[in-house]
Amino acid sequence: MNRTELNNAIAAETGVDRDTVSAVLDALDAQLVAAAAAGGEVRWPGLLTLDVTERPSRTGRNPRTGEQMEIPAGKSVRLRPGTRLKSAAR
Repeated sequence: MNRTELNNAIAAETGVDRDTVSAVLDALDAQLVAAAAAGGEVRWPGLLTLDVTERPSRTGRNPRTGEQMEIPAGKSVRLRPGTRLKSAAR
């Protein structure tokens, strides 16, 4: 399901017009990005948890030359599915 399909499905289920649903999805997008940028966590009980994790530096290999190289430390966003999402996927 892409964003347009999600927008249309929510509009059909709730009876709210598509422009309003799109504005709500835009606001949700902005809040998730802001939370990740601040290093915060977003919990949606039963559905998902998003948080920012620290990745330590590590040694890797250049796939072309096989040469060892240092991969610097960084941050990553982790998404953990909640119980309802896990159950629906089974």
